[in-house]
Amino acid sequence: MHRYWLIFSQTVTVFLALLFTVTTLRPDWIDFRKQQSIPSSVPTATVKIEPAQPAPVKKEQEEPKTKEAKETKEPEKLITIITSYSGAVKVAAPSVVNIYTSKKIDSPFKNLPDVPSLRPFIQEQNENLKRLNDTTSLGSGVIASAEGYILTNYHVVEAADSIEIALTDGRKSNARLIGADPDTDLAVLKTDLPDLIAIHPDQKQQLSVGDVVLAIGNPYGVGQTTTMGIISALGRTGLGINTYENFIQTDAAINPGNSGGALINVNGDLIGINTAIYSESENGGSLGIGFATPANTALKIMHEIIETGTVSRGWLGIEPQDITPDLAKAFNLDDTRGIIIASLLPNGPAGQAGLIVGDILLDMNDVNIIDTDQMLNEIAQISPKEPVKFKVLRSGKTQDVTVILGQRPNTSSK
Repeated sequence: MHRYWLIFSQTVTVFLALLFTVTTLRPDWIDFRKQQSIPSSVPTATVKIEPAQPAPVKKEQEEPKTKEAKETKEPEKLITIITSYSGAVKVAAPSVVNIYTSKKIDSPFKNLPDVPSLRPFIQEQNENLKRLNDTTSLGSGVIASAEGYILTNYHVVEAADSIEIALTDGRKSNARLIGADPDTDLAVLKTDLPDLIAIHPDQKQQLSVGDVVLAIGNPYGVGQTTTMGIISALGRTGLGINTYENFIQTDAAINPGNSGGALINVNGDLIGINTAIYSESENGGSLGIGFATPANTALKIMHEIIETGTVSRGWLGIEPQDITPDLAKAFNLDDTRGIIIASLLPNGPAGQAGLIVGDILLDMNDVNIIDTDQMLNEIAQISPKEPVKFKVLRSGKTQDVTVILGQRPNTSSK
Protein backbone atom coordinates (compact mmCIF):
# COMPACT_ATOMS: atom_id res chain seq x y z
CA MET A 1 0.00 0.00 0.00
CA HIS A 2 2.88 2.31 0.83
CA ARG A 3 4.36 1.68 -2.61
CA TYR A 4 1.15 2.71 -4.41
CA TRP A 5 0.91 5.85 -2.33
CA LEU A 6 4.46 6.86 -3.32
CA ILE A 7 3.66 6.37 -7.03
CA PHE A 8 0.47 8.47 -6.72
CA SER A 9 2.17 11.31 -4.83
CA GLN A 10 5.05 11.44 -7.30
CA THR A 11 2.62 11.58 -10.25
CA VAL A 12 0.64 14.42 -8.69
CA THR A 13 3.86 16.31 -7.93
CA VAL A 14 5.11 16.01 -11.51
CA PHE A 15 1.73 17.11 -12.90
CA LEU A 16 1.56 20.16 -10.64
CA ALA A 17 5.13 21.08 -11.57
CA LEU A 18 4.29 20.90 -15.29
CA LEU A 19 1.09 22.93 -14.79
CA PHE A 20 3.01 25.60 -12.85
CA THR A 21 5.68 25.79 -15.56
CA VAL A 22 3.15 26.13 -18.40
CA THR A 23 1.01 28.75 -16.65
CA THR A 24 4.11 30.76 -15.80
CA LEU A 25 5.97 30.65 -19.12
CA ARG A 26 3.13 30.13 -21.68
CA PRO A 27 -0.21 31.23 -20.13
CA ASP A 28 -1.70 31.59 -23.61
CA TRP A 29 -1.68 27.79 -23.96
CA ILE A 30 -4.40 27.58 -21.36
CA ASP A 31 -7.47 29.81 -21.91
CA PHE A 32 -10.32 29.45 -19.47
CA ARG A 33 -12.33 32.32 -20.90
CA LYS A 34 -15.88 31.44 -21.90
CA GLN A 35 -17.12 32.50 -25.31
CA GLN A 36 -20.66 33.07 -26.45
CA SER A 37 -21.98 30.05 -28.32
CA ILE A 38 -23.01 30.65 -31.90
CA PRO A 39 -25.11 28.15 -33.86
CA SER A 40 -23.00 26.05 -36.20
CA SER A 41 -25.32 26.96 -39.08
CA VAL A 42 -24.30 30.63 -38.91
CA PRO A 43 -21.21 31.41 -41.01
CA THR A 44 -18.50 32.95 -38.86
CA ALA A 45 -14.94 34.15 -39.09
CA THR A 46 -12.26 34.22 -36.41
CA VAL A 47 -10.24 37.40 -36.22
CA LYS A 48 -6.94 37.70 -34.35
CA ILE A 49 -6.32 40.99 -32.59
CA GLU A 50 -2.67 41.76 -32.09
CA PRO A 51 -1.75 43.24 -28.70
CA ALA A 52 -0.77 46.87 -28.69
CA GLN A 53 2.97 47.43 -28.90
CA PRO A 54 4.50 49.57 -26.15
CA ALA A 55 6.08 52.87 -27.12
CA PRO A 56 9.84 52.65 -27.76
CA VAL A 57 12.00 53.66 -24.81
CA LYS A 58 15.30 55.45 -25.21
CA LYS A 59 18.36 53.54 -24.12
CA GLU A 60 19.29 56.04 -21.45
CA GLN A 61 15.79 55.61 -19.97
CA GLU A 62 15.93 51.83 -19.94
CA GLU A 63 16.19 50.29 -16.51
CA PRO A 64 18.46 47.32 -15.99
CA LYS A 65 16.52 44.07 -15.90
CA THR A 66 16.78 41.96 -12.81
CA LYS A 67 16.32 38.25 -12.61
CA GLU A 68 12.91 38.80 -11.03
CA ALA A 69 11.70 41.08 -13.87
CA LYS A 70 10.92 38.86 -16.82
CA GLU A 71 9.40 39.87 -20.09
CA THR A 72 5.82 38.67 -20.52
CA LYS A 73 3.93 38.65 -23.81
CA GLU A 74 0.26 39.59 -23.81
CA PRO A 75 -1.82 36.67 -25.11
CA GLU A 76 -3.51 37.02 -28.48
CA LYS A 77 -7.22 37.79 -28.39
CA LEU A 78 -9.63 35.97 -30.68
CA ILE A 79 -13.14 37.22 -31.52
CA THR A 80 -15.85 35.57 -33.60
CA ILE A 81 -17.76 37.65 -36.17
CA ILE A 82 -21.00 36.61 -37.89
CA THR A 83 -20.35 36.86 -41.62
CA SER A 84 -23.81 36.09 -43.02
CA TYR A 85 -27.50 36.48 -42.19
CA SER A 86 -28.64 34.23 -45.02
CA GLY A 87 -30.37 31.90 -42.56
CA ALA A 88 -32.66 34.68 -41.35
CA VAL A 89 -33.45 35.75 -44.91
CA LYS A 90 -34.27 32.17 -45.97
CA VAL A 91 -36.71 31.92 -43.08
CA ALA A 92 -38.51 35.24 -43.65
CA ALA A 93 -38.27 35.91 -47.40
CA PRO A 94 -41.01 33.43 -48.49
CA SER A 95 -43.46 35.35 -46.26
CA VAL A 96 -42.81 38.73 -47.90
CA VAL A 97 -44.82 39.53 -51.03
CA ASN A 98 -44.64 42.23 -53.69
CA ILE A 99 -47.85 44.24 -54.10
CA TYR A 100 -48.99 45.90 -57.31
CA THR A 101 -52.08 48.11 -57.31
CA SER A 102 -53.90 49.95 -60.07
CA LYS A 103 -56.73 52.44 -60.16
CA LYS A 104 -59.13 53.01 -63.01
CA ILE A 105 -59.66 56.64 -63.99
CA ASP A 106 -62.88 57.44 -65.81
CA SER A 107 -62.69 59.72 -68.81
CA PRO A 108 -64.19 63.16 -68.14
CA PHE A 109 -65.07 63.42 -71.85
CA LYS A 110 -67.34 60.38 -72.14
CA ASN A 111 -70.53 62.45 -71.79
CA LEU A 112 -69.51 65.20 -74.23
CA PRO A 113 -71.39 65.44 -77.56
CA ASP A 114 -69.63 63.94 -80.56
CA VAL A 115 -68.21 67.05 -82.22
CA PRO A 116 -65.89 66.30 -85.19
CA SER A 117 -63.56 69.19 -84.37
CA LEU A 118 -63.03 67.87 -80.81
CA ARG A 119 -62.43 64.24 -81.74
CA PRO A 120 -58.58 64.48 -82.04
CA PHE A 121 -58.32 66.25 -78.68
CA ILE A 122 -60.66 63.80 -76.90
CA GLN A 123 -58.86 60.80 -78.43
CA GLU A 124 -55.49 62.13 -77.24
CA GLN A 125 -56.76 62.68 -73.71
CA ASN A 126 -58.32 59.23 -73.61
CA GLU A 127 -54.98 57.71 -74.65
CA ASN A 128 -53.28 59.56 -71.80
CA LEU A 129 -55.89 58.24 -69.36
CA LYS A 130 -55.37 54.73 -70.65
CA ARG A 131 -51.65 54.97 -69.95
CA LEU A 132 -52.43 56.21 -66.43
CA ASN A 133 -54.78 53.29 -65.89
CA ASP A 134 -52.06 50.89 -66.98
CA THR A 135 -49.58 52.24 -64.43
CA THR A 136 -49.33 50.61 -61.04
CA SER A 137 -48.09 51.64 -57.64
CA LEU A 138 -45.64 49.40 -55.85
CA GLY A 139 -45.43 48.16 -52.31
CA SER A 140 -44.76 45.14 -50.15
CA GLY A 141 -46.68 42.98 -47.71
CA VAL A 142 -46.14 40.29 -45.10
CA ILE A 143 -48.04 36.99 -44.94
CA ALA A 144 -49.11 37.02 -41.30
CA SER A 145 -51.16 33.81 -41.26
CA ALA A 146 -51.32 30.60 -43.26
CA GLU A 147 -54.99 31.38 -44.01
CA GLY A 148 -53.83 34.05 -46.44
CA TYR A 149 -54.06 37.27 -44.41
CA ILE A 150 -51.43 39.82 -45.43
CA LEU A 151 -50.30 42.89 -43.51
CA THR A 152 -49.28 45.99 -45.44
CA ASN A 153 -49.49 49.78 -45.26
CA TYR A 154 -52.79 51.51 -45.92
CA HIS A 155 -51.17 54.04 -48.25
CA VAL A 156 -50.01 51.15 -50.47
CA VAL A 157 -53.55 50.00 -51.24
CA GLU A 158 -55.52 53.19 -50.62
CA ALA A 159 -58.22 53.76 -53.27
CA ALA A 160 -56.92 50.84 -55.38
CA ASP A 161 -59.34 49.21 -57.80
CA SER A 162 -57.26 46.05 -58.15
CA ILE A 163 -54.54 44.49 -56.01
CA GLU A 164 -52.10 41.81 -57.17
CA ILE A 165 -49.48 40.06 -55.08
CA ALA A 166 -46.39 38.15 -56.20
CA LEU A 167 -44.64 35.55 -54.06
CA THR A 168 -40.97 34.60 -54.07
CA ASP A 169 -41.81 31.19 -55.56
CA GLY A 170 -43.17 32.89 -58.69
CA ARG A 171 -46.87 32.58 -57.94
CA LYS A 172 -49.16 35.56 -58.49
CA SER A 173 -52.69 36.17 -57.31
CA ASN A 174 -55.30 38.86 -56.85
CA ALA A 175 -55.92 39.99 -53.29
CA ARG A 176 -58.87 41.75 -51.70
CA LEU A 177 -58.92 44.39 -49.00
CA ILE A 178 -60.38 43.11 -45.72
CA GLY A 179 -60.04 46.34 -43.75
CA ALA A 180 -57.70 49.18 -42.86
CA ASP A 181 -56.71 51.48 -40.04
CA PRO A 182 -55.54 54.83 -41.43
CA ASP A 183 -54.61 56.04 -37.93
CA THR A 184 -51.67 53.60 -37.92
CA ASP A 185 -51.37 53.31 -41.74
CA LEU A 186 -52.04 49.58 -41.68
CA ALA A 187 -54.24 47.44 -43.93
CA VAL A 188 -55.16 43.76 -44.11
CA LEU A 189 -55.43 41.87 -47.41
CA LYS A 190 -56.63 38.33 -48.15
CA THR A 191 -55.48 35.89 -50.80
CA ASP A 192 -56.80 32.41 -51.51
CA LEU A 193 -53.47 30.91 -52.57
CA PRO A 194 -52.70 27.55 -50.90
CA ASP A 195 -49.54 26.46 -49.10
CA LEU A 196 -48.59 29.87 -47.79
CA ILE A 197 -45.71 30.33 -45.34
CA ALA A 198 -46.63 32.72 -42.54
CA ILE A 199 -43.87 34.79 -41.00
CA HIS A 200 -42.87 34.03 -37.43
CA PRO A 201 -43.27 37.03 -35.10
CA ASP A 202 -40.78 37.82 -32.38
CA GLN A 203 -42.69 36.66 -29.32
CA LYS A 204 -40.44 38.39 -26.77
CA GLN A 205 -40.21 41.69 -28.67
CA GLN A 206 -37.29 42.69 -26.45
CA LEU A 207 -35.69 45.22 -28.74
CA SER A 208 -32.66 47.36 -27.97
CA VAL A 209 -30.95 50.21 -29.76
CA GLY A 210 -28.01 48.72 -31.62
CA ASP A 211 -29.69 45.41 -32.51
CA VAL A 212 -28.98 44.25 -36.06
CA VAL A 213 -32.12 44.21 -38.25
CA LEU A 214 -32.93 43.34 -41.87
CA ALA A 215 -35.53 45.05 -44.09
CA ILE A 216 -37.16 42.96 -46.84
CA GLY A 217 -39.29 44.53 -49.56
CA ASN A 218 -39.63 45.50 -53.21
CA PRO A 219 -37.83 48.86 -53.62
CA TYR A 220 -38.56 50.67 -56.88
CA GLY A 221 -40.10 47.45 -58.25
CA VAL A 222 -36.72 45.79 -58.84
CA GLY A 223 -37.82 42.66 -56.98
CA GLN A 224 -37.43 41.37 -53.47
CA THR A 225 -34.43 42.98 -51.80
CA THR A 226 -32.88 42.69 -48.35
CA THR A 227 -30.98 45.51 -46.64
CA MET A 228 -29.22 45.49 -43.28
CA GLY A 229 -28.85 48.03 -40.49
CA ILE A 230 -29.41 48.46 -36.78
CA ILE A 231 -32.18 49.77 -34.56
CA SER A 232 -31.38 53.47 -34.28
CA ALA A 233 -34.10 54.40 -31.78
CA LEU A 234 -37.28 53.08 -30.19
CA GLY A 235 -40.62 54.72 -29.41
CA ARG A 236 -40.36 57.50 -31.99
CA THR A 237 -43.42 59.79 -31.84
CA GLY A 238 -44.42 63.28 -32.91
CA LEU A 239 -43.30 62.77 -36.53
CA GLY A 240 -46.64 63.75 -38.06
CA ILE A 241 -46.81 60.52 -40.09
CA ASN A 242 -49.74 58.84 -38.34
CA THR A 243 -52.28 59.74 -35.70
CA TYR A 244 -50.81 57.13 -33.37
CA GLU A 245 -47.05 56.73 -33.54
CA ASN A 246 -44.64 54.42 -31.73
CA PHE A 247 -42.07 53.72 -34.40
CA ILE A 248 -38.92 51.65 -34.52
CA GLN A 249 -36.26 53.78 -36.21
CA THR A 250 -33.66 52.00 -38.30
CA ASP A 251 -30.87 52.84 -40.73
CA ALA A 252 -31.56 49.73 -42.83
CA ALA A 253 -32.22 51.13 -46.31
CA ILE A 254 -35.97 51.59 -46.89
CA ASN A 255 -36.95 53.02 -50.27
CA PRO A 256 -40.22 53.53 -52.19
CA GLY A 257 -41.71 50.08 -52.65
CA ASN A 258 -40.45 48.81 -49.28
CA SER A 259 -43.59 50.12 -47.55
CA GLY A 260 -45.50 47.27 -45.95
CA GLY A 261 -42.51 44.95 -46.01
CA ALA A 262 -40.93 43.11 -43.12
CA LEU A 263 -38.36 44.29 -40.61
CA ILE A 264 -36.83 41.16 -39.07
CA ASN A 265 -34.17 40.28 -36.52
CA VAL A 266 -31.16 38.04 -37.13
CA ASN A 267 -33.30 34.96 -36.40
CA GLY A 268 -35.79 35.79 -39.16
CA ASP A 269 -38.55 36.82 -36.72
CA LEU A 270 -40.86 39.71 -37.59
CA ILE A 271 -40.29 42.78 -35.40
CA GLY A 272 -41.92 45.50 -37.52
CA ILE A 273 -43.76 46.59 -40.67
CA ASN A 274 -41.73 49.09 -42.71
CA THR A 275 -43.85 52.22 -42.96
CA ALA A 276 -42.03 55.44 -43.84
CA ILE A 277 -38.69 57.11 -44.41
CA TYR A 278 -37.25 60.55 -43.91
CA SER A 279 -35.92 61.92 -47.18
CA GLU A 280 -35.08 65.33 -48.58
CA SER A 281 -34.75 64.12 -52.18
CA GLU A 282 -37.57 64.34 -54.71
CA ASN A 283 -37.55 60.60 -55.44
CA GLY A 284 -37.77 59.72 -51.76
CA GLY A 285 -34.45 57.89 -51.57
CA SER A 286 -33.20 56.52 -48.29
CA LEU A 287 -31.07 58.74 -46.07
CA GLY A 288 -30.63 56.16 -43.35
CA ILE A 289 -33.70 57.20 -41.35
CA GLY A 290 -36.54 54.72 -41.70
CA PHE A 291 -39.52 53.93 -39.50
CA ALA A 292 -41.38 50.69 -38.85
CA THR A 293 -44.56 49.94 -36.89
CA PRO A 294 -43.82 47.38 -34.13
CA ALA A 295 -45.00 43.89 -35.00
CA ASN A 296 -47.02 43.42 -31.82
CA THR A 297 -49.02 46.57 -32.60
CA ALA A 298 -49.56 45.57 -36.24
CA LEU A 299 -50.65 42.02 -35.42
CA LYS A 300 -53.06 43.21 -32.73
CA ILE A 301 -54.70 45.58 -35.21
CA MET A 302 -54.82 42.87 -37.87
CA HIS A 303 -56.65 40.41 -35.60
CA GLU A 304 -59.14 43.08 -34.57
CA ILE A 305 -59.84 44.00 -38.20
CA ILE A 306 -60.33 40.34 -39.10
CA GLU A 307 -62.70 39.73 -36.18
CA THR A 308 -64.73 42.96 -36.17
CA GLY A 309 -63.82 44.84 -39.36
CA THR A 310 -62.76 47.91 -37.34
CA VAL A 311 -60.29 48.95 -34.65
CA SER A 312 -61.69 49.97 -31.26
CA ARG A 313 -59.81 52.61 -29.27
CA GLY A 314 -60.47 54.44 -26.05
CA TRP A 315 -61.48 58.10 -26.36
CA LEU A 316 -61.53 61.03 -23.94
CA GLY A 317 -63.16 63.67 -26.10
CA ILE A 318 -60.65 66.40 -25.31
CA GLU A 319 -58.14 68.53 -27.19
CA PRO A 320 -54.91 68.23 -25.18
CA GLN A 321 -51.98 70.63 -25.23
CA ASP A 322 -48.44 70.07 -23.98
CA ILE A 323 -47.21 72.11 -21.03
CA THR A 324 -44.72 74.73 -22.25
CA PRO A 325 -42.18 76.44 -19.97
CA ASP A 326 -44.38 79.58 -20.01
CA LEU A 327 -47.47 77.59 -19.00
CA ALA A 328 -45.51 75.81 -16.29
CA LYS A 329 -44.44 79.18 -14.90
CA ALA A 330 -47.98 80.57 -15.06
CA PHE A 331 -49.43 77.57 -13.18
CA ASN A 332 -46.50 77.39 -10.71
CA LEU A 333 -45.48 73.94 -11.92
CA ASP A 334 -42.08 72.47 -11.15
CA ASP A 335 -41.64 71.07 -14.68
CA THR A 336 -43.41 70.66 -18.03
CA ARG A 337 -44.73 67.19 -17.27
CA GLY A 338 -48.43 66.63 -17.98
CA ILE A 339 -50.97 68.09 -20.42
CA ILE A 340 -53.57 70.85 -20.23
CA ILE A 341 -57.12 70.52 -21.57
CA ALA A 342 -57.43 73.19 -24.26
CA SER A 343 -61.02 72.25 -25.19
CA LEU A 344 -63.42 69.35 -24.78
CA LEU A 345 -66.78 68.08 -25.94
CA PRO A 346 -69.41 68.82 -23.27
CA ASN A 347 -71.07 65.44 -23.81
CA GLY A 348 -67.81 63.55 -24.28
CA PRO A 349 -66.39 61.10 -21.73
CA ALA A 350 -64.12 63.70 -20.09
CA GLY A 351 -66.90 66.29 -19.91
CA GLN A 352 -69.34 63.83 -18.39
CA ALA A 353 -66.75 62.91 -15.75
CA GLY A 354 -66.47 66.55 -14.65
CA LEU A 355 -63.21 67.61 -16.33
CA ILE A 356 -63.15 71.22 -17.55
CA VAL A 357 -61.04 73.39 -19.83
CA GLY A 358 -57.85 74.42 -18.06
CA ASP A 359 -57.50 71.24 -16.03
CA ILE A 360 -53.97 69.84 -16.04
CA LEU A 361 -53.71 66.05 -16.22
CA LEU A 362 -50.65 64.91 -14.26
CA ASP A 363 -51.07 61.14 -13.81
CA MET A 364 -53.08 58.42 -15.53
CA ASN A 365 -53.68 55.21 -13.57
CA ASP A 366 -50.86 56.26 -11.20
CA VAL A 367 -48.38 56.65 -14.07
CA ASN A 368 -46.88 60.03 -14.89
CA ILE A 369 -48.18 61.73 -18.04
CA ILE A 370 -45.20 63.01 -19.99
CA ASP A 371 -46.81 64.65 -23.04
CA THR A 372 -49.75 64.51 -25.43
CA ASP A 373 -48.37 61.79 -27.71
CA GLN A 374 -47.67 59.45 -24.83
CA MET A 375 -51.12 59.92 -23.30
CA LEU A 376 -53.02 59.50 -26.58
CA ASN A 377 -51.11 56.31 -27.41
CA GLU A 378 -51.87 54.83 -24.00
CA ILE A 379 -55.55 55.85 -24.14
CA ALA A 380 -55.85 54.27 -27.60
CA GLN A 381 -54.68 50.91 -26.22
CA ILE A 382 -57.46 50.84 -23.61
CA SER A 383 -60.83 49.44 -24.61
CA PRO A 384 -63.91 51.68 -24.60
CA LYS A 385 -66.08 51.64 -21.44
CA GLU A 386 -62.99 51.00 -19.31
CA PRO A 387 -62.44 53.34 -16.31
CA VAL A 388 -59.27 55.46 -16.22
CA LYS A 389 -58.18 57.38 -13.11
CA PHE A 390 -56.53 60.78 -13.58
CA LYS A 391 -54.74 63.01 -11.10
CA VAL A 392 -55.91 66.50 -12.03
CA LEU A 393 -54.49 69.87 -11.02
CA ARG A 394 -57.24 72.51 -10.80
CA SER A 395 -56.88 75.93 -9.19
CA GLY A 396 -53.63 74.89 -7.55
CA LYS A 397 -55.11 71.79 -5.91
CA THR A 398 -54.90 68.15 -7.03
CA GLN A 399 -57.84 65.78 -7.12
CA ASP A 400 -58.64 62.36 -8.60
CA VAL A 401 -61.16 62.05 -11.42
CA THR A 402 -62.29 58.76 -12.96
CA VAL A 403 -63.32 58.83 -16.64
CA ILE A 404 -65.21 56.03 -18.40
CA LEU A 405 -63.66 55.97 -21.85
CA GLY A 406 -65.82 56.23 -24.94
CA GLN A 407 -65.42 54.74 -28.40
CA ARG A 408 -63.21 56.83 -30.63
CA PRO A 409 -65.06 57.94 -33.80
CA ASN A 410 -64.29 55.40 -36.50
CA THR A 411 -61.98 56.61 -39.29
CA SER A 412 -61.10 53.20 -40.70
CA SER A 413 -61.79 52.29 -44.28
CA LYS A 414 -62.98 49.03 -45.69
